[in-house]
Amino acid sequence: MFNASTVALLHSLQEDKVVPGVSYAMLQHGKLQAESFGYKQVIPKKELLVPNMLYDIASLTKVIGTTTVIMQLIQANKLHVDDPIYLYLPEFKDKRVTIRHLLTHTSGLTGYIKNRNQLPAEELLRALYTLKVGENFEKKVVYTDVGFILLGQIIENIYHEAVQKVIFKNVLVPLGLTESTFNPDSKRCVPTEMNLKRGLICGKVHDPKAYILGEHCGSAGLFMSLHDLVKFTQWFMSNEENKHILNNKTIDDFFKDQTPTRKLGRSYGWDLRYMPDKTPCLYHTGYTGTFILINKIKQSALIVLTNRIHPNADNEIFLQRRDALIENYLKEEMETNKEDF
Repeated sequence: MFNASTVALLHSLQEDKVVPGVSYAMLQHGKLQAESFGYKQVIPKKELLVPNMLYDIASLTKVIGTTTVIMQLIQANKLHVDDPIYLYLPEFKDKRVTIRHLLTHTSGLTGYIKNRNQLPAEELLRALYTLKVGENFEKKVVYTDVGFILLGQIIENIYHEAVQKVIFKNVLVPLGLTESTFNPDSKRCVPTEMNLKRGLICGKVHDPKAYILGEHCGSAGLFMSLHDLVKFTQWFMSNEENKHILNNKTIDDFFKDQTPTRKLGRSYGWDLRYMPDKTPCLYHTGYTGTFILINKIKQSALIVLTNRIHPNADNEIFLQRRDALIENYLKEEMETNKEDF
């Protein structure tokens, strides 16, 4: 076993009943370590978690799906990262906002959409175009789903097809992610929240906006197994010259600050985290309790899947424990790399 203290922290999440169950994988210099333990659900009755179930990966959809497709288009010169989005979405009137702003959460878009989670899909999309650029424009990273819903609309305007279908054809199929889907069999899924209106949510996306928008949502909606997330991560970290989908130059660009000022710590889609020696890692989380961290230079990665909003979303302690776990993992990996050196 490697990274023993991080493994212990992962087990403590389940033992301390912070989450019902955990599936995780660690990659380290070609070695793979993976486990699934605990429960897939605790209500209406307890059911054990078994390996390779499908999780609602929530906002990991942004980086695995939408970001990857956008970067394919940039790589193919079908759009450019500093293009203003009104070129592709004429309904959006502010000519300052670019693809880069949406990818790095620096657009400053702000505003209130009344009854947002109850609107029909077309009305919700129209309402997004009414949002204004606020004082945080280019100055601050403010994480939001809106930017990635708009990126999904840009993809649809280029491909003339629903964004989730484009992700399926252009990411999932070429990478052989055969267990990943936007339309899962609920019997294979780990349930999320017990919701007053929807009951026990299982096999349907939890995110309210994604639930409304369906296949037209680029911010959430993908269900994946641990196995497929490992495959995606191995592809991402590989150094093959002729990679499927994205080339090495594009992938290397992910590991740099891509915000307008290059000083805000965010890349294309992904957040940036750093090892104690300042080696950059890509990091992203999902509201449902998923997160992934990739260190291409050191050839290591951590993938964690939990159902932290089961049975309900009131689980702030998970966020504290997650941040401590990431900090511990980065330190532990640093020590491992020193020993290897």
